[in-house]
Amino acid sequence: MSAEAPPAPASVAPGSLGGESHLANITQLTFGGENAEAYWSPDGEELIFQSSRPPYECDQIFRIAVPELGVGGVAPPEATLVSTGEGRTTCAYFAYPDGERILYSSTDLGDAACPPPPDRSRGYVWPIYDTYDIFLAWPDGSERVRLTDHPAYDAEATVCPVDGSIVFTSTRDGDLDLYRMDFDGKNVQRLTHAPGYDGGAFFSPDCSQIVWRASRPQEGNELDEYRDLLEKGLVRPGRLDLWVADADGENARRITYLETGSFAPYFHPDGDRVLFSTNYGSESPREFEIWAVDVQGTRLERITRSPGFDGFPMFSPDGRRLAFASNRNQGAPGETNVFVADWRDFEPVFEPRAADRWLDDVSWLADDEREGRGIGTQGLEASGRYIAGRLASLGVQPAGEDGWFQPFEVEVEVAVEEGTSLILNGVSLADDAFRPLPFATSGSVTGEVIAAGYGITAEDLAIDDYAGLDVAGKVVLVRRFVPAEGIENDADQRRYSDLRYKAWNAREHGAAALLIVDLPEPADGEEMPEEASFPVLRVDSKGDAGLPVAMISRAVGAGLFSGGHRAQLELRLTRRTEEAFNVVGKIPAGEGRSGAGAVVLGAHYDHLGFGGSSSLSPDSSEPHNGADDNASGVASLLEAARQLMERPEGPGGDIYLVAFSAEESGLLGSTHFTRQPPADLGSVEDLVAMVNMDMVGRLRNNLLAVLGGESAAEWGELVPALCAEALLECTLGGDGYGPSDQTPFYAAGVPVLHLFTGTHNDYHKDTDDTPLLNAAGGAQIASLAAGLAAQLADRTEPLSYQQRPRPLPAGDSRSSGASLGTIPDYAGPPGGGPGVLLAGVRPGSAADRGGLQRGDVLVSLGGRAVADIYDFVYILRDAKPGETATAVVVREGERLEFEITYGRSGRMTP
Repeated sequence: MSAEAPPAPASVAPGSLGGESHLANITQLTFGGENAEAYWSPDGEELIFQSSRPPYECDQIFRIAVPELGVGGVAPPEATLVSTGEGRTTCAYFAYPDGERILYSSTDLGDAACPPPPDRSRGYVWPIYDTYDIFLAWPDGSERVRLTDHPAYDAEATVCPVDGSIVFTSTRDGDLDLYRMDFDGKNVQRLTHAPGYDGGAFFSPDCSQIVWRASRPQEGNELDEYRDLLEKGLVRPGRLDLWVADADGENARRITYLETGSFAPYFHPDGDRVLFSTNYGSESPREFEIWAVDVQGTRLERITRSPGFDGFPMFSPDGRRLAFASNRNQGAPGETNVFVADWRDFEPVFEPRAADRWLDDVSWLADDEREGRGIGTQGLEASGRYIAGRLASLGVQPAGEDGWFQPFEVEVEVAVEEGTSLILNGVSLADDAFRPLPFATSGSVTGEVIAAGYGITAEDLAIDDYAGLDVAGKVVLVRRFVPAEGIENDADQRRYSDLRYKAWNAREHGAAALLIVDLPEPADGEEMPEEASFPVLRVDSKGDAGLPVAMISRAVGAGLFSGGHRAQLELRLTRRTEEAFNVVGKIPAGEGRSGAGAVVLGAHYDHLGFGGSSSLSPDSSEPHNGADDNASGVASLLEAARQLMERPEGPGGDIYLVAFSAEESGLLGSTHFTRQPPADLGSVEDLVAMVNMDMVGRLRNNLLAVLGGESAAEWGELVPALCAEALLECTLGGDGYGPSDQTPFYAAGVPVLHLFTGTHNDYHKDTDDTPLLNAAGGAQIASLAAGLAAQLADRTEPLSYQQRPRPLPAGDSRSSGASLGTIPDYAGPPGGGPGVLLAGVRPGSAADRGGLQRGDVLVSLGGRAVADIYDFVYILRDAKPGETATAVVVREGERLEFEITYGRSGRMTP
């Protein structure tokens, strides 16, 4: 049925208030009652909204035409009822893409009467009526179709303007979560899973993203109260912030940390900015204004400035007008009316906040002009000087050997020079029959060749390939890899196949040189693969092994395992170096204060330059800007420095702020710092702790991995409290080792933490760039880092260092291996425990075809346990493309098995 609303007075609202410069020709469309949530028709000629007005006792849905703006003396249009007039309705929307239908939610099938008001004895709460369902109808309200039929709250529905799919909020799984369904109500998919209220979602103009309001109550009393209220059909909206995600719910990130009531977000037509309503900055919790913020959490700008309430902003399809609800020009207290204004688009006017400063620093460091911040580039040197300048501007003191800088040499190239040769039994080998290994020592050795099996000495395995051999001063010959049988444990296979181990063991037995033959003995029934390629000659950050080492081909080496051979090995290797420097600043202890020791807060600022051997975009010579890896960490370091300097009282102990170089070359900058620390620091063993920030720019689901939790007994108490204070959800675990700058400190006896937001498809590629980052999240991580540094510096007792065994080498595999096409999350499974957490699965890959999903924890593969990423990689190295294996994963607490067929190994991911 349809009916007309009561007539409204013929008048138009006054124009823009002072400071509302984005709005012009503000025009009032409704007069009296409570009118809100006005959304445009696709042609921009009408609005559909909800209104509580006589003769209806609670909200109903109306349509209203939008007049030409800026024309005075024109009577406002009349509104037409399109809901049934029964029950309570909410959240109407024109159904896209053609706008020929309307969408709204109503309780009228549960009861024709208005549902009871919420119990306000619990404070200000919103009702969550489980009789709400979502309906589709013609624009006049006729031929209504029920899209949801579930004993739950189904409401807050909006429509994608591209395909007509619907995003809505429901309690059907016990919490207030977002769901997406087709235009006809089919194919319902859950998009959010975290405890808390997820609601009021809207699509971006191209439907690639969604934005919504959410609460995230913390574990304990806060979460208990939320669940208790929800059980009673209530929710407290006091603290809501804005989130953005891909349209399928993936890559969810929180873009505001205002800790106030923020809701009704709507995308700007460019898809990069959001308008919303909030009481942030207001003296009264009932004072709401419209604000705007970028999807990266930057450029927070106030749009309206009228007393009372302004909210529910929505752009017209052409982006030229804005509809909103407001208390302005009230005819009576409590009235809220619908307004429309012309939108003036210009650069935001805003007060820079932490997220803005963070993004500015990342943008400078990750600009193409920085040349990917590779070793030896002018861009890296300019970046170091930029960091020093930023620290100086904050009042931080220089603490390097040369002002701000701590220089050191970095090996950037190993080259084989003319004169390098290998002569066997008087015959000189061709250049393609042998290759020096990158950790070999230059030198000349002539002597008898002594075969020593695989070059393994392992008492616990009852293996000693050197037993009975006198190799002192001789040329030792060993096979590559490990025997196909006899060494079953993956850890032992990694340890004893490692080429550096073989060189070390030969040197320990007195050998003058080592030749490694690319000739493993086949297992029973195993066919030997074709001639394998030699390892790539690239810089080895661990330095040389102390003796000449070369690998020789199978064809040449096969006949050398019988006695009576002599070798003359001449290695002439040159190692080119470049000077790099760490940037070192210090915030000295406050006057009269004394802590247990100094603290290092660090991040590396180098990256891969224009690609090279470490790039996962192997064919690209574009700048690898490393916005996340690790301009993000440096930006957080600088923002943390700012916050530490703003503290009224100096720290209890010195805080060193260090931007490390040459991390990508093998942790060289941090290693140099631990071996030759600044003179006023003394020994790094006297540090209270080191906190490292590496890849902190892609915070998703507001979840931060804090690695190194096992390096000190006290982390379990300190870290969760500071994470809560920084409004972050943290997982804590892992030892102090890992491929980042905390490792040299942990090896030196220092408790460490590594802050990390996880891996992603752009890691070590030329696509790791600034627009993909979460600036709001990076700023929160900076706040956490500042809190950690301050609290650690104030400690009067050292932390309890907990030592763990060093990680095993990756080893040298018998085969080139296979691939699953997964993207491991190096933070590990939530809450710790064995397995590899999958951060993603590549479309069309073996894992994708087999049924593995993002969020799975892989615990077994091919009948072998997967305890960590090292196990995973080694199992894949052993596998062959085309083989079928069983993958066992834990998914939402359930153990599942999938049959997968391995793909070909690539350089990208496991």
